[in-house]
Parts: sequence; C-alpha cells; structure tokens
Amino acid sequence: MQQKTPSASPWWWHEHRPSSLADIVPENARRHPARVVLNRWRDRAWQPVTAAQFDAEVREIALGFIASGVRPGDRVALMARTSYEWTLVDAALWATGAVTVPVYETSSAEQLAWILTDSGAVACVLGTAGHAARLASLEGRVPALRDHWVIEAADGQPGLPDLVEAGRADGTDAAELERRRKALTPETLATIIYTSGTTGRPKGCELTHGNFLAEIISAIDFLPELFEEDDAATLLFLPLAHVFGRMIQTAVLLAGVRTGHTDVARITRDLPTFRPTFVLAVPRVFERVFDGAQRKAAAAGKERIFSMAADTAIAYSTALETGRPGPLLRARRALFDRLVNHKIKDALGGQTSWAVSGGAALGPRLAHFFRGIGVTILEGYGLTETTAAATVNTRAATRIGTVGRALPGFEVRIARGGSTDGEVLVRGDHVFRGYWGNEEATAAVVDDEGWFHTGDLGRLDDDGYLTITGRSKEILVTSSGKNVSPGPLEDVIRGHALVSQAMVVGDERPYAAALLTLDAESVTDWLERRGAPDRPIDELREDPALLTELRTAVDAANETVSDAEAVKRFRVLPGDLTEESGHLTPTLKLKRAVVMRDFADEVEALYAKRR
Repeated sequence: MQQKTPSASPWWWHEHRPSSLADIVPENARRHPARVVLNRWRDRAWQPVTAAQFDAEVREIALGFIASGVRPGDRVALMARTSYEWTLVDAALWATGAVTVPVYETSSAEQLAWILTDSGAVACVLGTAGHAARLASLEGRVPALRDHWVIEAADGQPGLPDLVEAGRADGTDAAELERRRKALTPETLATIIYTSGTTGRPKGCELTHGNFLAEIISAIDFLPELFEEDDAATLLFLPLAHVFGRMIQTAVLLAGVRTGHTDVARITRDLPTFRPTFVLAVPRVFERVFDGAQRKAAAAGKERIFSMAADTAIAYSTALETGRPGPLLRARRALFDRLVNHKIKDALGGQTSWAVSGGAALGPRLAHFFRGIGVTILEGYGLTETTAAATVNTRAATRIGTVGRALPGFEVRIARGGSTDGEVLVRGDHVFRGYWGNEEATAAVVDDEGWFHTGDLGRLDDDGYLTITGRSKEILVTSSGKNVSPGPLEDVIRGHALVSQAMVVGDERPYAAALLTLDAESVTDWLERRGAPDRPIDELREDPALLTELRTAVDAANETVSDAEAVKRFRVLPGDLTEESGHLTPTLKLKRAVVMRDFADEVEALYAKRR
C-alpha cells in the first residue's frame, strides 16, 4: 500500500519560489519590513525584532564571515543553546553560501572532535566560555579549524561583535553577499546534521536548500492552523541542533510567524510571558506537563478531582473520534475546564491551542487528554534523513494513535516481502542527499527508485494514516523466536507518574523484562501521601508498596500485547537515565547499547533463577 497527498494552496512563495533558504530573510524584509518576526529576551522583557531589523543583523554577521575567509561550501560548526543568536548565525551562514554543522550544546569534547574532524569544519561558533574551553582541549586534533567566535564571550574571547567589526573593517562589498545568495540553488548543500548516535558513530546527513524548502512549504500548506493566524507565535525550546527544531525554525521564518527562543530550564518561566499559539516538543515534555499537574493536585489534596478531570478530558476527546460528545459529557468538561484544565493551559501560556509532537511515539491516552482540555497535539513522524516530518496529523484530519498522513507531494509506503517486510519507506524532495563522505551507508538506505528505507516498521490504513509499530533495529527476538517491539511497551510504562524511564530487554532471552527508573519528585509526593518519610531512591528499589504500584504500569503495558510479548519481570535502577549520565540522547531517546553495557548486572538479575 502506498499513500501520497496532493499539493495544496497559495502563499507568496508559490508565486515566487525561493531558490534557497538565503532568500527567505531578505524577501520578508522587502515585503513586510515592519512586521515583528522575532522576539528576543533582553532587559527582562521580550523585545520585538522586525523583518527589516533581522535582515540587517543577518547581513552584518554574514559580511563578517566573508571577511574572515568563509567561502561558499565551507563547513562552519554551530554549538550553542537554542537562542536568538543561533537563528541569526544560521541565517547568516545561509547567506554566505556556507554549510552549517550544528552540534548539541551538551556534546562532549570527543563528540565535538568527531563532528569537526569528519565535516572538515573551518570555523566554529560557540555558545559559552565553557564550550570554548571544550574546543581548546582539542588543540591539534582538528587541523582544518581556523577560527572560532563565542556568543556569550568572556573577556578576551572573540565574540559576534568582533565578527561584525571584521566585516566593517574589511569593507566587504554587499554586492559580494548578493552574488553568493543568487548563486545558491535548491541542490546546494545547506547543512550537515549528525544523527544522535544511539548506536555507533554519528553519521552526517547532507540536507540541501531544496530539501528544507520542500519540507517547510509542504508543512505550512498542510498545517495552516499553526502558521496562518495573524497572531501566530511559537516559543522554540527544543535543541536547534536537532532536525525537528531546525525545520520549525525555517518554517516560521518563511511564514513570518512571531518566534522566541528559550530552553527547557527556563520554559516554565517564559511560556506565560511569551504566550505562544503553538509549541513543539518531544513526548517526554508533554508527559512532564501532565505529571507536574498531577503532582500539584495531589499535594493540594485534589488528586481525585484531577483524576476525574483527566478521565473526562480523555472521554471527551475519544467521543470526538466517533461523533459529537453528548450533553452530559460536555457539561462535565465545562466544569473541569473551570476547576482544573485552565491551570494546565495557563502553564502553556494561556493561548496555546496546538502543539506538534515528534521524535518518539506519543501515547494515545496523553494525546486524548490534551485534546480533551483544548490543546490538540498533532503527532507526526520523520527522521533527520527526511528533513523532519514525513507524515503528520492535521486539524482537519487527526487520527489519534497514528502519526498522520504524508505531507503534500511526499510518498509513504510499506515494504512487502523479504528482509524489509513491514518497513516504512519514504520518497520525495525532502529526502536527504546522502551521508557525508559515506557512499556505502547511503546506498544501504536509499534504493535505485529513490525510496528511503527508514528502519522503522509500520502499517498504513485504507485512508493513508501511518502507524509506527516498532523499529527494526530495536526488535527483540526472545529465545523462543517471538518478536517483541519494545517502544510501545515502554511508552505505556513511562506514562505512570512514578516512572521516569523504561527500557524493555529480552533479546535472545526466555522472555521480555524491563529496567525502570523513578521520577524523584513523584516519588517524594507518593511517600508524603502515604505518610512515609522521604528516602533515597536506592533504598526504595525493593520496597513492596512501590513495586506493587509499578506493577500496575507494567500490567497496563502487558494488556496491549500477547502473553508471549509481555514483560514478565522488572527491576528498578538506582538512579535515573539522563543525557548527563550518558544514557539519553539530547532528544531524550534511550541509548540502548550504553544502558545494556552499564547495567549488565541488572539485566542478568532479571533472568536469574528465583530462590
């Protein structure tokens, strides 16, 4: 079965299609110079930046790069937190014809060394003095690197003002900048985004200007609810080194949507003041919002009310799937809107009606809950190699439990037969050019007909909605030969308030089992409600009451699969699995091989004979 959605609708870029991403900023400035397209946090307030102001700043930075010897096609690394300056530097590099190589701000010195060396980066823009120290530790290991600049520069460090001054002092002709912009084509390489490296060395995905333009124009066409409103605004807080955040960054610039930047540490402070109309996040963020609201309700002695409100929201959303909710259900929802739901919406800024989720599966219960309180989460699916979204749910066509339909002009089908049976295949102008310097790896995933083999397993229904059922590389095969897809089981287990992370194991073992970690705040609240003293998590790992509570989460997951796929045993790990511990990627995906290595004894204990 194969599905392709026809192309749609007229925006200015359908009449005058950009040749590259570098056309977006000056064209917006020409058409709508006074329009506020960005806000930046300065002097404890969101300061407006018009299209004309942003264009002028981009030009200043771009001229500085040219004066510093950055040539078309040169790779320039960008390692910083999500910020106004990140978007500014990225746009300036497009304008010079250079290739941005994003690096997660949390990357280690070894990871930074690999990306700089493999990409052959000639320069690097860093976020902080700490990043600069990390780079300094690599002296002699990255021979191609000539220059670096620091956004939050300490005394004596080269900063962005120095870059601007270099452009002015050099007297670089603006005509050279215009010549470079006009030389760019859809086939020109725009960026090399390195995969998160859950297994092996990260590979650099080559994405062209045409890849991004195909992706973002299609996304805007397909999702007018996000981009079309006059007051549309979003607050970016996911890493812009990830393709998901990067795609939205370019889409909002093209659509002229007012955009701000923050990070996860400051998101709860900034959402109420920025008041976005939509947000994008990974499922773990939505889980934390739900868990936080549940904890607050429990601490205030209103756990039962919260539970009733959640059940009502889920029932209301479920009723939308089959028709209009009945009058009693609508009345109950209206009551809980006043008592509970508005507080959660206020935490998101008060104006958020839409959200986009990607990067991992979002459980149906969570999706129904948020839609039931008035924040519809549009779940999509894509990879770095597909420039983010290949499929997405929309306002007019949402089917919870699926990742939606193919974006306009793109194709999705399911492989049949052979070793790729059941694999999701994607084709379209958004599919990457290949892996940087690795033709063999490229040939292994892109066939002669242009189909990209995602490595994910899925199914398409008769209406073209895609459901992801697992990842072929993560499928566990028990010693009895039963295939177990860990992702769906983990999603359900992780939905329990006490659980922070869950990883299902069982490859070549007699049965599936799971490693769990605990959410420290939720555990503290749970102990308080039971009248028990607070205790370190390591002391609670064998607590009978806690294990009984966790068993309910595992049982709920087991209800979704056959007995042969069910999780038979579980163990609680002594600490959490985090990015800082090295067990999660920056987008909060499990590094399964690392977890298996570091907790080998815990896994063995799951299969030890009981006394």
